[in-house]
Amino acid sequence: MPSDLNLSNLKPAQRKQDAKRIGRGLGSGKGRYSGRGIKGQKSRSGSHKPPAWFEGGQTPLFMRVRKLRGNTSADAMPIGPFRTRTYHVNLRDLEARFDDGAEVTPEALIEKGLIRNTRFDVKILAGGELTKKLTITVHRASAAARERIEAAGGTLSLLRDPDQPKKRRKKAQAKEAAPEPGSVADDGPAGDEVAPEGEG
Repeated sequence: MPSDLNLSNLKPAQRKQDAKRIGRGLGSGKGRYSGRGIKGQKSRSGSHKPPAWFEGGQTPLFMRVRKLRGNTSADAMPIGPFRTRTYHVNLRDLEARFDDGAEVTPEALIEKGLIRNTRFDVKILAGGELTKKLTITVHRASAAARERIEAAGGTLSLLRDPDQPKKRRKKAQAKEAAPEPGSVADDGPAGDEVAPEGEG
C-alpha cells in the first residue's frame, strides 16, 4: 500500500455528477412540469402509463393483421355445447413414424406421440407424401388422403360412418313425435265417441 495514500487524498475513479433536482421551482431550470412536457396522459406518475401496444386510440397492429384460422375463429366450429374437436394427423407423420406394413390405430398414434388421447376423433389429412403400405383405422379422413393411402397399396377403414346423420336435439325429436291437436292419436276431444257394447 503506498505511503501517500490516505483519506485526505482519495478521489473517485471518475467525476461524480449530482443528480438533477427537478421540480424545485422555475429558477432551477426543471421546475413546473419537471421535464415531462405539458399536461397529459404521459405526464402522470404511477400506473397511469398506456400499455406497450397502445397506438393513440387507433386500431392496434395485432388487430389489423390477418389471423390464421384456428379453433377459436368464427368460421372454424361453433362455440358452445355442440362444438367438436378433431386430432389432425398428416401423411408425412405416418411416413416418418410407422414402418411399412404397420397397422395405424388411435392407440398406435398415442404410442408414437402423434396424439394425446382417444377423447377426440382422429382425422387423416393429405399433408406430405406416403410411400409405405399401411393399414389405417381412424374416425375420418380427407378424400385426398384416402387416394394417396390406396395409391401406396394401403387400406383405410373408418370407425365412424361419414353418411351417418348428426344427432338431433331431444326437443326437436319430441316436437316431431307429438301428435297434432285433433288428430286420431291425440288424447283430447275429437268428436263424439261411441262406447263399445257391454259398457255403461
